[in-house]
This record gives sequence, C-alpha cells and structure tokens, in this order.
Amino acid sequence: MATFRRKVSVAAGRAALQSWSEGDGGRNNMATAVRFALEELTSRAPGNSVEVRVPPYGVAQCIEGPRHTRGTPPNVVECDGGTWLGLVTGTLDWDDALNAAKVSASGSRADLSGYLPLT
Repeated sequence: MATFRRKVSVAAGRAALQSWSEGDGGRNNMATAVRFALEELTSRAPGNSVEVRVPPYGVAQCIEGPRHTRGTPPNVVECDGGTWLGLVTGTLDWDDALNAAKVSASGSRADLSGYLPLT
C-alpha cells in the first residue's frame, strides 16, 4: 500500500471545519475543509474500492476491497460540499441525506454510514 501524504495539514483542516461549522461557507474555506475531510476519510479507511466525489473540491478513493482502474468505478459516492461537511461533522445523517437525494451512492460498498461522522 502506498504511503499516505496529506496536502492539507491537520491544523488547517480542523480550523477550516470549525470555521465552516460557525458559518464560514466561503469558497476557500469550504475547499480546505472538504479536502481535509476527504484526506481524513482516506487515512481512516484506506483502500481503492470506493470513490468519493465532492465536485468541484476533490475526490478520494477509500475502503479496502477490489481496486477499479478503468472507466467509472462501480462504487461511487457523490455530493456537494455542504452535504459532505454535514455528513463529516454529524449535522447530517447518512440515511437522511440518501432519502433526501442529497447524496448519490451506487455500488455494494458505497455505504459510508460506518465511517461518518469523522469528527
């Protein structure tokens, strides 16, 4: 398994999440918070079987299992930045987000409820 390297420092990521929780929805803050949370998920659930997409901020592969290398992966989770951060911080429940169509999850491994919230 490859060594995991963060692009967003833990301190900067936590600060961005805190600012977001306090109402700072600015693009730069949102980008830092989303990228940090994607990196945090990857560090806690390493692997390549699920692709988590949060356009336009970032994408991550996580969770152990079969690796997919060509075309659209069979296990994909996609949502907007606000939804992702709500899931990460626990202000939004996974099942509620699915039922409200705020998150799209396809594939047998695309259930992130066991990994969220991260904080």
